[in-house]
Amino acid sequence: MKTWLAILALSAAVSATVPAAAQSGVPAAALSDTQLPDPRQEAEANALMQTLRCLVCQGQSIADSNADMAGDMRALVRRRIAAGERPEAIRAWLVRRYGNWVSYDPPLSAITWPLWALPILLVLAGAVIARNSFRRRPRAS
Repeated sequence: MKTWLAILALSAAVSATVPAAAQSGVPAAALSDTQLPDPRQEAEANALMQTLRCLVCQGQSIADSNADMAGDMRALVRRRIAAGERPEAIRAWLVRRYGNWVSYDPPLSAITWPLWALPILLVLAGAVIARNSFRRRPRAS
C-alpha cells in the first residue's frame, strides 16, 4: 500500500511539471504580436495569416493561434510583407516548405479530389436514401 502511495505521489509530481515544460522559454519573435506601421501592409499580412493553418493547433489559423510556431509564422509573414514581397509568393513559399496542409484552401489534385468530392457524394447518397424511404408503399388490405 505504501508503495502505491509513493508511486501515486511521484506521478502527481511529474504530471504537475509537464505543462510548465511544454512552454517555450524563448521570447516571442519581434513581429509576432506587433502590427506593421503601414496599415495597407498590415491588412495584407492579416488577410494572408487568416488563410494559413497553424501547424501546432491544427484547427486555428496562425492569426488566431497562441502557439509559439504560429507566432513565428506571423512574424515571418509580416517581415516578408514589410520587405515588399507579395502575399502569393509568401503563401507559395510556405506551401513548398510545409506542404498543402498549411493552407486552408488546398488545390484540387489527385490526392485532394476525394476530399472535394466526398460532400457531394454524401448529399447524393442521402437523397437516394430519402427518396427510397418516402416512396409510396401499397396499402395492405
